[in-house]
Amino acid sequence: MQPAKSTKGKVAIGGSLLHSLLQNIQRNLIYFGFLGIFFFFAATLYDDGFLTTRNLTNIVLQTAPATVMAIGLVFVLSAGEIDLSFGSTVAVSALTAALVLQSAPLIVGVLAGLGVGLAIGLFNGVFVAYFRLPSFLVTLATMGLFAGIARSLTNLRSIPVINDTFTGIFGSGKLYSIPSLVIWTILAVLFGHIVYRHTRFGAHVLAVGDNARAAQVSGIRVARIRLYALTVCGGLAGLAGLLYAGRLQAAKYTLGESDLMTVIAAVIVGGTSLYGGKGSVIGALLGSLMMGMLNNGLILMGLDVSDQMIVRGIIILVAVAFSLRNFNRV
Repeated sequence: MQPAKSTKGKVAIGGSLLHSLLQNIQRNLIYFGFLGIFFFFAATLYDDGFLTTRNLTNIVLQTAPATVMAIGLVFVLSAGEIDLSFGSTVAVSALTAALVLQSAPLIVGVLAGLGVGLAIGLFNGVFVAYFRLPSFLVTLATMGLFAGIARSLTNLRSIPVINDTFTGIFGSGKLYSIPSLVIWTILAVLFGHIVYRHTRFGAHVLAVGDNARAAQVSGIRVARIRLYALTVCGGLAGLAGLLYAGRLQAAKYTLGESDLMTVIAAVIVGGTSLYGGKGSVIGALLGSLMMGMLNNGLILMGLDVSDQMIVRGIIILVAVAFSLRNFNRV
């Protein structure tokens, strides 16, 4: 009987090691995924300019608005909620800023764009926090509501942004040779990371997402935290709208429309749980860059739009499924 016990013990040890390995891979999935995609495209597209400074810089510039949106979504998901309306918020904020800039000073246009984003986030938050409606249904409804408002604001027309100072600050400008979009990305990541990891609000967001009832008992105002989380998400979506308007030198109702899946995937792959109580702002940054790198590489490979969608969808599905897989479950 002794050999049988020994065999069982070895199997148990092997299973424990495999379990630990899978958990480590899951925790560091974003780093493995980022490096894997980078080295794959670096090897296969070396002669096509993937590794050039210009191309790598373009990836960062193109993903700047998505990164800012992803940071806001980290707060919402960590609080156990979800926001599906941030794409529509981007469009309304960009259009509002562009329209105001036609007849008002720069600061007024900027405040108008950011104010609209904050107001939409607050609007969502009131229904979720105080009317106790599911955030999925609330933001699904407001996604359609504000998408319609974006279309009606300008009768489907694109609004040019001719204020050179605005486009310089939020799009094409540089400070000490550093593009303004990179600066905004760095500032947003620093702000998000510090608030998320080093403030009472960030700790309360995680507590509410982990166990709202326990958080309520411990004295945390759960409704207020949910309200603030959705408002932060709306405000950062408003900033993303300004970055889009600045980079493109125009605002259109389609801005942010295609970012929903990409941003959610970037946040989840970056280590934020769909079920709340866990998240990472740095992970969201890497997830956003990974999505941008993936799009860039597929274009350089010469794939047409349909093939790009198929490959991107498969990769996102595998990455998200693995990141959400519960290896503690028997």
